[in-house]
Amino acid sequence: MKKIVLIDDHNTFRAGLRQLVEKHSDFIVAGEGADARQGEETVRSIKPDIAVVDLSLPDKSGIQLTRILRTAVPETKIIIVSMHSKIDYIMGALRAGAVGYLVKESVSGCLHNALEAAVQGEYYLDSALSPEVVGRLLEAAESSDLSDSTYGNLTAREQEIFRLLAQGTTVADIADKLCISSKTVTNHRANILSKLDLHSTVDLVRYAAKLGLLEDIS
Repeated sequence: MKKIVLIDDHNTFRAGLRQLVEKHSDFIVAGEGADARQGEETVRSIKPDIAVVDLSLPDKSGIQLTRILRTAVPETKIIIVSMHSKIDYIMGALRAGAVGYLVKESVSGCLHNALEAAVQGEYYLDSALSPEVVGRLLEAAESSDLSDSTYGNLTAREQEIFRLLAQGTTVADIADKLCISSKTVTNHRANILSKLDLHSTVDLVRYAAKLGLLEDIS
């Protein structure tokens, strides 16, 4: 029996997901979280086979949480559920390490298929997505310009600082947030620019935008 963790801030929707999961004897809901913090703690503790993560959480986006979980608990597969079917969100989720993307309005008809695909090590995209979106996804996936393989070479701490810098957070504020010295942040920044072959914070922001890391997810 495969263990599932549900992470969504809407209790009613989460309850509906639980019912959908437990209709099938090969899956069980082993834990839940109402925000990214609770979700991360639950996944770290349980180490489930799959985490079903809402794109829009109150404290972090589901994409941000996916990156954290893929680093902290790499054996757990991530499926994103969302109200949005925009290509930018879907690409952001896949780049972050999600193996599935479902639109909430159709989740009742495809959740089990997505879970089965994840178990088999396959990707799953909601059939409700338009052929145009799927076509653009395939085109983008084949484009070397949108590759994030270099970004993946950054350490987890460097990725964290990269995202904060890209969001316009000052070195001092990053140091305060992460409880490290400003000099350490500056050193990380220099290493990040070197690894990504970037030359300024402006270049860093452009690179982050290309990877879909600057989306305003409410």
